[in-house]
Amino acid sequence: MTHPTQVMDETGAGLRSGEWVEVRSAEEIAGTLDANGTLDGLPFMPEMLNYCGRRFRVLRQAEKTCVEVASGDYAIREFQGNDVVLLEGLRCSGANHDWCQRACMLFWKMAWLQRASGDRPAPPAGAAGRDKLLSSLKTISEPGRYFCQSTELVRATGSLPRARILLKCLRDVRSGAVGALKMMRLILVPLWRKATVRFRRPLVGALTQTPVGQLGLQPGEIVRVKSLEQIVQTLDQKGRNRGLQCYVELGQFSGRSYRVRTRLDRMIAEPTGQMRKVQGTVILEDNNCLCANVLGGCPRQDYTYWREVWLERVNHKPGDTG
Repeated sequence: MTHPTQVMDETGAGLRSGEWVEVRSAEEIAGTLDANGTLDGLPFMPEMLNYCGRRFRVLRQAEKTCVEVASGDYAIREFQGNDVVLLEGLRCSGANHDWCQRACMLFWKMAWLQRASGDRPAPPAGAAGRDKLLSSLKTISEPGRYFCQSTELVRATGSLPRARILLKCLRDVRSGAVGALKMMRLILVPLWRKATVRFRRPLVGALTQTPVGQLGLQPGEIVRVKSLEQIVQTLDQKGRNRGLQCYVELGQFSGRSYRVRTRLDRMIAEPTGQMRKVQGTVILEDNNCLCANVLGGCPRQDYTYWREVWLERVNHKPGDTG
């Protein structure tokens, strides 16, 4: 019988969604990193330091992931070592990357974790170890280019043949990351979309210059998603509003109301590592990327970005009395 606090092997054998793990100490994590502060190309970021010594539940294994290899062009790839998990609720704050607001889910290598034991308290985190590790972590790779898990995903992952994608779908089900019925949909729907793409009318507009929303939405406000017909009137001939693609799948949100989570005013572009300023865009609560065309789905749970011109306010701003 294995002890619950034993070091996990590199494949994370037996680690299932819902299990408790403990983030290792800064000193232990430092021993796994190379000169760039990475393990198998995946950076351990300064924003992750405060979690050292603390316990979290495993959200799911990350058997594969979407990677933006060029602006708006995505590929499905697998992590080197196949030993990455997501932990519940842990997203990047952007605090050490000039407050990037993408709020990406954090990827955790198995070597940075250990199974938590319910019969002993978590060890105190050592400030000296954190400071030493912090001083060795990179946030900039060169002038004008940021260094983070998102920008390094191409180097931390490898190509993934379709046969292996299906194998990873099976492993997602076995680990509890995705239910069997949901996985069937995540396989069949993308295959159907690919088979019928030539028969489906693309979602495109007619504008040469697209509008900027001026709602000035703030966190906590309630908004309603406009109809696809209204949204199309804001798009160019490539189906974009100032570069942001609007997919026909977003139509399922039309007419539904959501709370604004945050504004999106600045974000690091994954393919270039450059900080982009963003206008008239917000993130809505409980509104993640659909990955509608990804065989087997993607674990990243990136937020969907909404132009304000695609939304309408249905309440007053916090503090308004009128």
